[in-house]
Amino acid sequence: MEYEEAKELIVTSLTKKLKMKSKFYFNDLAKILDMKPRVAKKIVNQLVQDGVLEYWSSGSTSMYGLPGTGKQSGAEHED
Repeated sequence: MEYEEAKELIVTSLTKKLKMKSKFYFNDLAKILDMKPRVAKKIVNQLVQDGVLEYWSSGSTSMYGLPGTGKQSGAEHED
């Protein structure tokens, strides 16, 4: 699967699921891509670097989401 194809698949899938939740575990993304974790990790990391996805961590949990979505998106950018 090419990067652009993976990008489109992730964005489409997450957009459809936004009504239910805004943050997703890495395993959710690997399942959407239908890839083994090691291969999916490279694509997910590239999507984060390109600003397509944003990384979020509570310290004990790491999740990913589309930028600007979710209840905490406004609070995260406060000074």
